[in-house]
Amino acid sequence: MSAPANGSGDAFADVLGVLDLEEIDTDLYRGHSLPQPHGRVFGGQVLAQSLLAAGRTVAASRLPHSVHGYFLRPGDAARDITFTVERLRDGRSFSARRVHALQRGAPILTITASFQEDQPGLEHTDSPPSTTPPPESVPSALDVLGDDDHPVATYWTQAAFDLRHVEEPVYLGPASVATSRQMVWMRARGTVPEGPGSELLHRCLLAYACDQVMLEPLLRRHGRAWTTPGLSIASLDHAMWFHRPARVDEWLLYVQYAPSASGGRGLGSARVYRTDGTLVASVAQEGMIRVPDVG
Repeated sequence: MSAPANGSGDAFADVLGVLDLEEIDTDLYRGHSLPQPHGRVFGGQVLAQSLLAAGRTVAASRLPHSVHGYFLRPGDAARDITFTVERLRDGRSFSARRVHALQRGAPILTITASFQEDQPGLEHTDSPPSTTPPPESVPSALDVLGDDDHPVATYWTQAAFDLRHVEEPVYLGPASVATSRQMVWMRARGTVPEGPGSELLHRCLLAYACDQVMLEPLLRRHGRAWTTPGLSIASLDHAMWFHRPARVDEWLLYVQYAPSASGGRGLGSARVYRTDGTLVASVAQEGMIRVPDVG
C-alpha cells in the first residue's frame, strides 16, 4: 500500500481512509499518509494511527484514557509507515501498549498508551468560560479566508475539520492583541461511521484534530502568524488524557493556553469540552518554534 498522490476531494473521508490500517502480521500494521504541502507526515495523523494500532490489540471493552508520545524524526508523506505494537501489560482493568511508527527502519514517533475498562468512580468536571459564544455565532475558516489562494488559506479551508476561532485568527497575519490564550470550536466535516470500534475511532480522530492547533497560541502570544517568513514549527512530544466519550462530528471547544516559550521550544495546553460544558479531554504538547529574527 502506498500513499495516494492526491486527496479524493473529501478531506474527512481521506482522514478516515488513512486510519484504516492494514494488518500485515500479529501486532504489526501498515498505513499511508495524507499528502501535505511540505511533504512531511502530519504529526496528528501518525499519532492517531499509532493509537489506533495499539487499540487493535486490546479488548474492545477497553478504551484509551491516556497517550504519551515523542516525535523523533520527520516522516515522509510519500512512503508507507509501519506500526509495531508491544504488549506491555494486560491487567484486570488496564492494558498498556507501546507503539513505534517506523519509516526506513527508524522510528518517527513512539507512543505509550493506556486503556481501561469502563468503571464507576468519583465524578466531577471543570467547566469552560461562561461567556464563550456558541459555535454557530463564530466565523469559520472559510468565512475568514474566503477565496484567498494563499497556500495557508487553501490548507485551512480544505481541512477535514471545521475550525472557528473565538478570537481573531492568525492564519495570514498576527492578531491585534498578543495573548497566550485562545478558544477554538472544532467539528469534523463529516460523520464518523457507527459500529464496533467507533468510540476508539472518535478518540483517535480527537488526537488527530488536537495537533492542528496545539502550538498556535505560541504564535498568537509573540505576534506571529502561520505565514511568518522563515517560520519553523514542529511537534516534539504530545500527552493526552481522555476523560469521557466525545464525538468529533459534534462541536467541541478547545480552551488553550501557552504558558512558556524558551530555547526554541514552546509549551501548549488545551482542555476540550462538549457543548454542554463537560470536560472530555486534556492535552499538553511541547513543540519546536523558530523564527529567523530571533536568536
